[in-house]
Amino acid sequence: MKEMTKYLSLLAFLLIGVQSMTAQTIYGWRGPHRDGKYDETGLLKQWPQDGPQLLWETLEIGKGYSSPVIVGDRLYITGMDEDESHEVFYAFTLDGQKIYATVYSTPWTKSYPETRTTPAIENGKAYVISGSGDVVCIQTNDGSIVWKVEGDKLFGRKTGNWGTAECPLIYDDKVVFMPGGDETTMVALSKADGSVLWKSESLHEQSNYTSPLLLTHNGHRQIVSVTQNTVIGVNPDDGHIVWKYNDWGRNSEDRSRGFESIAPNTPIYNEGEIFISNGYDMGAMKLKLNDDATAVSLVWKNEDLDTHHGHQILLDGVIYGSNWINNTSGNWVAIDWNTGQTLWENAWSGGKSKGSIIYCDGMLYTYDERRGFVGLVKPSREKFDVVSEFRITKGSGPSWAHPVINNGVLYIRHGEYFAAFSIK
Repeated sequence: MKEMTKYLSLLAFLLIGVQSMTAQTIYGWRGPHRDGKYDETGLLKQWPQDGPQLLWETLEIGKGYSSPVIVGDRLYITGMDEDESHEVFYAFTLDGQKIYATVYSTPWTKSYPETRTTPAIENGKAYVISGSGDVVCIQTNDGSIVWKVEGDKLFGRKTGNWGTAECPLIYDDKVVFMPGGDETTMVALSKADGSVLWKSESLHEQSNYTSPLLLTHNGHRQIVSVTQNTVIGVNPDDGHIVWKYNDWGRNSEDRSRGFESIAPNTPIYNEGEIFISNGYDMGAMKLKLNDDATAVSLVWKNEDLDTHHGHQILLDGVIYGSNWINNTSGNWVAIDWNTGQTLWENAWSGGKSKGSIIYCDGMLYTYDERRGFVGLVKPSREKFDVVSEFRITKGSGPSWAHPVINNGVLYIRHGEYFAAFSIK
């Protein structure tokens, strides 16, 4: 009997682990785990002086900041049409041949109208969210639109100066969207037809630019995201906001300046703890969930790492990312996960700036947002150790799209320019 009990306990533990790993689609924002880490091996640990081999490039994806998603023998990405009046969902072969282009919505019409949404893809369907707040499901085999929900009108969306800049979260039968405003905070739509499955209560705050994270803690699933002034934990089954935390960022006097409304970085979850960092001197913090995930408490704060929108990587007890000095500059930073202590803060030599970061096969990949340099970086508790670098010279605007790695290929976007490099 004891052996059977042990067996059942082990089985339950394994099932919880599997649920945690597979609860959200592996084809979407920031890679298979939504944390910027890619599961490949055998990649180069140093690049040639001129950079890795260019496999193909194109200027036919339109302007945008979204990242590609690769499923099977196709690559999917969002951009704009030539007159920049519509957002477009593109499908390419893996050697760069365009298969189709589907207009699915209108962009945000004010500051930085370029597309933001990285598609989430599952079972032959792609889900995207436009800058104007439309949530759209697209058939990936031919680009036809399955359904479309006008999230702005339907939910009374309330955003900051840059509209909606959210990548959809997909799990179970649901698509999550955060309209904010006075009607609701977060909604779940049916993957099948876009109907409303649940609506959370309203916090009467603007939405932010954060793509939410689904986590599992002690068997309790929860969606964690950030609104205008509040970090929230939401029950993914019914939309109930389980906990709220708003002692973060600047003090109450500075909040009137609106900086808390500029939080685009997806939280990091690890063993019951949640890491949040955003720019404009808001800093970083780590929260700890209680046993049943009904509340959080502050573990530490750090003022050195305030990532603008390049996200961070947690690796072997160290958080790596870049900070915000101003909108055109920032240093690279490492802090200790357990203590919150800053291990180092280094400039990227040659006048390079802050940017985005991902990880694969023992190395960090960084992408300077202002001058377009791509770096291969050795993780270190002592310094920002750049092993190799090369520069993207084509395309326009800031380099805000995050790099992607798939099957030994590094994909880099700069506005309307897109390129694939062999790093195997």
